[in-house]
Amino acid sequence: MGVTTYPPTALLTGNEARQRAIDSLSKLPPFSPILSKLLASLAGEDVSFMVLGDLIEKDTVVAANILKLVNSAAYARRSEVSSVRRALSVLGIEKVRNTVLGMSISRMMNQAKPPVGWSMERFNKHAAAVAMLGDMLAQNVPTEYPEGAFVAGLLHDIGRLLIAIGLPNEYAEISRLFATTSQSWFACEQQVLGFHHAGLSADAMHTWKLPDPIRDAIQLHHEPPPISPGQPIPLARVLHSANVFVDAFGCSIELEPKAEMEAMAAIEYLGIAPEAQAKLLEQFQLEHASIAHFYH
Repeated sequence: MGVTTYPPTALLTGNEARQRAIDSLSKLPPFSPILSKLLASLAGEDVSFMVLGDLIEKDTVVAANILKLVNSAAYARRSEVSSVRRALSVLGIEKVRNTVLGMSISRMMNQAKPPVGWSMERFNKHAAAVAMLGDMLAQNVPTEYPEGAFVAGLLHDIGRLLIAIGLPNEYAEISRLFATTSQSWFACEQQVLGFHHAGLSADAMHTWKLPDPIRDAIQLHHEPPPISPGQPIPLARVLHSANVFVDAFGCSIELEPKAEMEAMAAIEYLGIAPEAQAKLLEQFQLEHASIAHFYH
């Protein structure tokens, strides 16, 4: 009696693949109480100084990291800050909220179970760096919905993780194609799946009920709209510039660095003067060095 053989499993594409990938959101760990509260605040629920302080103090890991940050070289304090409330007053509620969001999302992602070959450390560090630089850029140029820049940076590549978790065979094929051709990761996704991670990331933002401007910026961060004279810069354009620069800075997910000239051109396109660029990027590198070890 002969042995029955089966053809290789066909790769999923199109709507079926997209649905399986978005369904893998359910495989991610649940939000912590502090993360749930902070994400809700992005949709309009206010988080006061007192509430944020209480939430941080209840999470010993986050509290310790906030104190490490406020006492780091980036802030050059003459005397040590030893309380969360004092750290809030020194750093400001927005800076603390963003930092806690980043730490909490990184910790959540570290509990996920992606396939072999996926580096969660690179993923988290890339997300944090894009979030930091995107937020800095949004504070220096007239940007549509600047308050969403940090979270858009943190979550812009969540679709890549969903593909890795929900579609491991397809992810392996994308990796193979990327390693053996000169195509970008974005193009390899499109070839294998018929869609890309940016759209999938936007689907996740809709599921998590985050504001539409954040979702739209993430959807378009690889193909941002042009800047119109006299109009605020689209958040997608700011996110794109941050993403390109961070890759060139050596903090990419799939070791896909961009040329330094391309990275500087993306920053210059936003209309930031050369002397302001140098100061901003120096500040980014200093802050990044102070907190990068939190995102591993």
